[in-house]
Amino acid sequence: MKELLLIDSNYSFRYWGGENMKNVQGKPVKHIKELAFMGFIEVLLNIRTILKNISFCKKDISKFQPDALILVDYPGFNLRIAEWAKQNGIKTYYYISPQVWAWKENRVRKIKESVDQLFVILPFEKDFYRKHQMEVTFIGHPLVDAIQQFKTNKALDLRLGKLQLNASIPIIALLPGSRKQEIMRKLPVMLEATKLIDGYQFVIAGAPSLTEEFYQNFTQNFPNVKIIFDATYTLLSVAEGAFVTSGTATLETALFRVPQVVCYKGAYISYWIAKQLIKVKYISLVNLILDKMAVEEFIQQDCTPEKIANGLKRVLPSGDNHCELLNQYDLLIQLLGDGGASRTIARQIDDLLNKG
Repeated sequence: MKELLLIDSNYSFRYWGGENMKNVQGKPVKHIKELAFMGFIEVLLNIRTILKNISFCKKDISKFQPDALILVDYPGFNLRIAEWAKQNGIKTYYYISPQVWAWKENRVRKIKESVDQLFVILPFEKDFYRKHQMEVTFIGHPLVDAIQQFKTNKALDLRLGKLQLNASIPIIALLPGSRKQEIMRKLPVMLEATKLIDGYQFVIAGAPSLTEEFYQNFTQNFPNVKIIFDATYTLLSVAEGAFVTSGTATLETALFRVPQVVCYKGAYISYWIAKQLIKVKYISLVNLILDKMAVEEFIQQDCTPEKIANGLKRVLPSGDNHCELLNQYDLLIQLLGDGGASRTIARQIDDLLNKG
């Protein structure tokens, strides 16, 4: 196997990335939390740090002299690296397409020029790129494998024991995101909504990069709310409902067939800019894949405790929309494929490298 340098990936000899790469053999260079900034204003405020990291990354690649790069998502950073790598004769493979179908469609040209092979994980992306005269490889979604593996390896009694929860009281999960900025805006709304739903215990899925003290600043007046870390899938496997921030978590929640409502609340200026630029109909991956409003989305001024609580009540087991939502989840699972995405891309990249 030839040497690889992976940026933000799950498999590497030398990598830039985050918590998902803890078990990878290789040398970590930088953690993703040093690179990721959320929102237009936040990016502008940290532009010097971003440019410094890009420069450092190029120097690190030059020193390591990899046979190929595998870049995962994160287009603002990775497309700059891909363009530079192409100019320096380095093979570049991109795993998980930038969301050019949502905004910055002009990036397609840069992808075509800079990326040797693009592997996509959403079924509609293949048709999107074909419209731009670019053939890409749909390999299914890696979350399907991750969740299937979890369900195979974990027993229900162990899940409840790990959470240290009362097994006789149904659970609602709170997934407010992983970054401080988004948690600070969305978690207070979710917490207030817990006051409007009776008969449940509430559990926050804590981000591994944050401390329990950070969350306790918000939960000190909510004694019925617990916080767990490193057990999001365990939590979703036993939850009857969830408040979920927009992003990958909406898809994870759906793959566990947990009824959810999607919450988004950002800085006003960042939201206004995004609304002018982003052209998708939905913010939830579930709705984007199904091309319909399968899960309710509560955005900005609509993201209030009353609205998200009432929305969740409609899809809980006692709600009128519960069965229909589960039917939509089943359709979603069919569209995402049978699994094996990570094995497929590893095999295909290995073949491409061995061909020279």
